[in-house]
Amino acid sequence: MRAIAVGPDQRLALTEVPDPEPGPGELLIDVAAAGVNRADLLQRAGHYPPPPGASDILGLEVSGTVAGLGDGVSGWQVGQEVCALLTGGGYAERVAVPAGQVLPVPEGVGLVEAAGLPEAVCTAWSNLVDVAGMRTGDTVLIHGGSGGVGSVAVQLATALGARVLATAGGAERAERCRDLGVEVAIDHRAEDVVDAVHSATDRRGVDVLLDVLGAGALEDNVRCLAADGRLVVIGLQQGRRGEIDLGRMLAKRASLHATTLRSRPPAEKAALVAEVREAVWPMLHDGRVRPVVDRRVPLADAETAHELLESGQVFGTVVLTR
Repeated sequence: MRAIAVGPDQRLALTEVPDPEPGPGELLIDVAAAGVNRADLLQRAGHYPPPPGASDILGLEVSGTVAGLGDGVSGWQVGQEVCALLTGGGYAERVAVPAGQVLPVPEGVGLVEAAGLPEAVCTAWSNLVDVAGMRTGDTVLIHGGSGGVGSVAVQLATALGARVLATAGGAERAERCRDLGVEVAIDHRAEDVVDAVHSATDRRGVDVLLDVLGAGALEDNVRCLAADGRLVVIGLQQGRRGEIDLGRMLAKRASLHATTLRSRPPAEKAALVAEVREAVWPMLHDGRVRPVVDRRVPLADAETAHELLESGQVFGTVVLTR
């Protein structure tokens, strides 16, 4: 089959590799499209290696049709349209994945668009609901509301009854966040984020903050939190190491969580996928949540897809297509 390989110079190239075979408990999927995530850019640069035993091919989510069933798999049929959360291997024509990480393509969502759902929805749900314990009526700040995870997270939080604030780079991108349900969209290029949050909340702050920035935003993030606020870090776009004011954290009874999805054991991923299917898939069926796909790029042009994502001009996600 054809797949994208990362060369010694970190360039991406289409190459021929052996077809995967579904092992016990796995499905083989003919890939229609693969989601492109910032984690792929990090892996390409050598900063986010796959877990032991995982494919070294880039790609953490795909959509396609079931092409084969491994031993012990039931409940799926060859030819069924699905999308899947991967540990790697998505930038290819076929991929084998544990059956517990596979989801049916939601009714009303196109097969290609579904490629942008598994990683984003599972990340948003697990961190907002499972980790942060977000509840109806909470005020939530989502950094990067115009990104792949962010664009899903703002819709999910809105659908669950939260008051949603989000940051985005530029007035136009901020306005598009409002179209997704954001009540207060903050252009971080033109506004002071802390001042904007305090103004929007009468200086109370936010109950939950979903952060993709990391070290460079730590101080401001803590200042944005309300009493008993929960800061969840899921990205490191502004650095890995930073200082935090523990006195301010103690005064606010605040908590800090840092999580990643890729390295979780298969059983944990399967439990999360089952939770998402029960809780979020109905929201996709009725339109409360929808995938936000900015561009479709042919698999052979994966280099272009990465350039687009790095440019900061993408709203939502980019998918690679066959």
